[in-house]
Amino acid sequence: MTSPTAPFAIAIVTFNRSELLDELLASAFAMEDPADFLVVVDNASTDDTQEVVTRWQEKFGADVLINQRLDTNTGGAGGFSEGTRVALELGAEWVWLMDDDVEIMPDARARFAPWMQRFKVIHGRRYDVDGTPFYWQAKFNQFLGVPLPYTAKAFNTDGYAITNSGTFEGMLIREDVVRVIGLPDPRFFISWDDAIYAWLASRSTEVAYVDEFVLQKKRAQKQVNLGIRHLNDSSPLAKYHVMRNRAYVGRYFEIHDGLNRFGFALGTALTFAKEVFRLVVVERGFKGFDALVRGWKDGRTIWADKSWRPMPALPATPANENEA
Repeated sequence: MTSPTAPFAIAIVTFNRSELLDELLASAFAMEDPADFLVVVDNASTDDTQEVVTRWQEKFGADVLINQRLDTNTGGAGGFSEGTRVALELGAEWVWLMDDDVEIMPDARARFAPWMQRFKVIHGRRYDVDGTPFYWQAKFNQFLGVPLPYTAKAFNTDGYAITNSGTFEGMLIREDVVRVIGLPDPRFFISWDDAIYAWLASRSTEVAYVDEFVLQKKRAQKQVNLGIRHLNDSSPLAKYHVMRNRAYVGRYFEIHDGLNRFGFALGTALTFAKEVFRLVVVERGFKGFDALVRGWKDGRTIWADKSWRPMPALPATPANENEA
């Protein structure tokens, strides 16, 4: 059982979006039950992000808001790996991971509280930019190695659904799970890192998506509503990593006996087709097609690397050892 006073940290990764970060930190400051720690991982921003963090650090206190500026941009994956590491070093029992383009609902911790008694990895819901309810969640199809979306009808009568995929736009994870599966893998840079992290967690505990609104999206994106999901625009950099990182996903599946090579190859082809569909329907052009091809080719190098290993488990705390 989780104590109501268990140390709770929020890990935020930011890069050159100081205005959005400012709004997010304002919402964290307004929480009815504030976090014990806020770890802001600045991925070597070149705008006024540091000024924003310093200003809010004066309000929160330097022992609460930790300014973790990195020398280079490590992507969302590297940022969440670092943020999780620092949060655990601070003594956090729970780490809530989020990008800088959301806002926290004031009663978020109260909404999470009952679920934290039942589950160790939790995703809440969020409102879209316009304030309307947004539904996101998916489950890895084990054969294809692709997270496929399902609808809000997947919530059971108790108000939750069990999944095996996830997002760092709001994943709440308990410290003992992190120690079992290791830190988020910074090698992903961006894309697939959160999905595979929740998949790893699901192999040792239940991963729950709960019908509680805890965040609101703040950054508008060009998108097409497909009914069961929204398809957003993406940068050529993201397109490259979507395809390259399929190889990392495959290696994790391979190590953990979840890989069907034929099915995974089919899933990779479907992923490529989805990204081309995104180009045509959402972005109305082919800028970024070459990035998809380069990503697929570079993924083959990852597959061929015989020395590749997943992220290692972390040492257990004395309390964890006693529980074992």
